Amino acid sequence: MTLRKAGGLAALTCAATYLVGFALLVTALAPLGYGTDEINAAAVAAFIAERPGVLIAWNTTIYVVNALALVVLVVTLRQQIARLLPDAAAVSGAIGLIWAALVLGAGMIANVAVERTHALAADPAAAASLWQTLHAVELGLGGGNEIAGGAWVLVVSFAARASGFFGRVTCGIGALGGLAGLATILPPLGESAGAVFGLAAIAWFVAVGLVLLRGDEAPFSKEITA
Repeated sequence: MTLRKAGGLAALTCAATYLVGFALLVTALAPLGYGTDEINAAAVAAFIAERPGVLIAWNTTIYVVNALALVVLVVTLRQQIARLLPDAAAVSGAIGLIWAALVLGAGMIANVAVERTHALAADPAAAASLWQTLHAVELGLGGGNEIAGGAWVLVVSFAARASGFFGRVTCGIGALGGLAGLATILPPLGESAGAVFGLAAIAWFVAVGLVLLRGDEAPFSKEITA
């Protein structure tokens, strides 16, 4: 398997992890307020006491699996862009690997939070307090903002467009998602911008995956790059 094919599969894997994450977020985790500012630490601690495996599986999917696939995708896109724009490829690659490291770190913290909270199940107040503290660290690394992700998607989309590797549609989706990710730094927009970033990222990862696997540009239309 070539790196390009591996990158295409990695992009589709990233999209799949987002889809799994959203699916659980709006079902089993919705009553806990997960993904919102109204998350209930006591309810989360009680949930962990009974079903720790659900959150371990969720964290592993949306963070660990996503981060490992992201590394492959970042390296693949850097290689493709470097053929014409080596400097842009270097910058986008560095930002992408930083994002992947932050996502992996957030996943490690999130899983440790579940494990330690479950160990304190006999003391619900202490369990909730510990989880809330570790969850704040998780959010700081990337679970609660998409600055690094937004910057990478934006930079790599325009760099790939300029090098002729992406068509207008793929670049446009990336621009939308990237700007939404950067907007999560603004408290009033954090939650809604994060949702836009996530949805746009799914479409973008699918588009990029098809570009890499098909061996041509613009999976959604036969665009002619300028």
